Amino acid sequence: MLLVAVLLTSSPASATRVGSTGAYFPSVTEQAMPEEPVSVSPPASAGELLRHRAFLFFLLSRSLSRFSSQIAAVAIGWQIYDLTGSAFDLGMVGLVQFAPTALLVFVAGHAADRYERKRVVQLCQLVEAATALYLAVITYLGLVSEVQIFVATFVLGIAGAFESPTTAALLPLIAPQGSLQRATAVASGAGQVATITGPALGGFAYAIAPHLAYAVMLLFWILGMILTGFIQPRPQAVAKDMDDADNIFAGVRFIRSNPAILGTISLDLFAVLFGGVTALLPIYARDILQAGPVGLGVLRAAPAVGALLMTMVLARHAITRHVGLRMFQAVIVFGIATIVFALSSWMWLSVLSLAVLGAADTISVVIRFSLVQLSTPDEMRGRVGAVNFLFINASNQLGQFESGLTAALFGAMPAAVLGGICTVAVALLWMKLFPSLRQVESLE
Repeated sequence: MLLVAVLLTSSPASATRVGSTGAYFPSVTEQAMPEEPVSVSPPASAGELLRHRAFLFFLLSRSLSRFSSQIAAVAIGWQIYDLTGSAFDLGMVGLVQFAPTALLVFVAGHAADRYERKRVVQLCQLVEAATALYLAVITYLGLVSEVQIFVATFVLGIAGAFESPTTAALLPLIAPQGSLQRATAVASGAGQVATITGPALGGFAYAIAPHLAYAVMLLFWILGMILTGFIQPRPQAVAKDMDDADNIFAGVRFIRSNPAILGTISLDLFAVLFGGVTALLPIYARDILQAGPVGLGVLRAAPAVGALLMTMVLARHAITRHVGLRMFQAVIVFGIATIVFALSSWMWLSVLSLAVLGAADTISVVIRFSLVQLSTPDEMRGRVGAVNFLFINASNQLGQFESGLTAALFGAMPAAVLGGICTVAVALLWMKLFPSLRQVESLE
């Protein structure tokens, strides 16, 4: 959390106001190597994006990786809870997966800016496939233990630490000019389709045979690696003096100089850190809702259903006004939906509240991603994306640890309720701390 403190306590510098919104964006001197000239051509429609070969391959590869990750979340979570029956150990899964991100954040960003991005993604997918194969074999042979699962989770965390920021930096080189917000919405929608079907299939596969879930993960990561090879992005800008070790930390300096970006990514960190209930889903599925592993898959898929419906809306109707305020409103709805889920003892209400939670989160994700990417020069997108990914992982995976710890101390339901209340409180506080972010009018 030292990085968070450094960013939040630093004063803005080298920034420029845009329009009357009060939002900060990088100055012209910070963008010495602009990615592309300003274009007046209209944004591509959703249909045109899907006919764009590079973007289509990107969608398929990213979706398959998301598919495997969601299956892993179901299989690993259920297997750990079966082995230990411990809410604390469920939270430890998130902590173990987050540790590589915290340790490798600057190295991963540097790699994304220095090396060909699609090759970095392919290497990560290969490592993930090998890890899935390992889990499938030891589970099939009955040799699996808690320690082995944690080791495999740590390796998956290493691969994810490199893959996610590199994938994020790759998208602006693939999306047609002027279409990044819509491309982000479509990519998010495709990922949510995988997120919906992934947990459901993971739950069914695990119910048939635990090793089958890991075998499916292996297949999809291999296919994703192959599809990534077919992506043909625009030329990648490379920053000068990449051998300078100090350049590794350029992403931190850039974010410090942009209060709108700093407020955006820190909002996600602290709001979702307290509001993450995914680590508690095995407890709710088995002990509160009595739904079993299939029910767990349905619960994990529910946020993605809401997210998919919202991305269908955003793919056709981009958010063009009051984007900063809309992001804060979405986070508040996220927190309220978390509270409803926490208090629910009915499966239908639990699924509905998780769907609302997913829809609200999608609005926040699209705005956050577009704001960060459009404000960052291409030669720095890997390093800025790596810091952003650290914040996202901290919110998701440390949020799992926080939820598991508080559930072990107070019980699952009080822990989830407290998390939702804290999420709403953080959103309201950030509206006061970052008025320039609240006043951002558009992403044009």
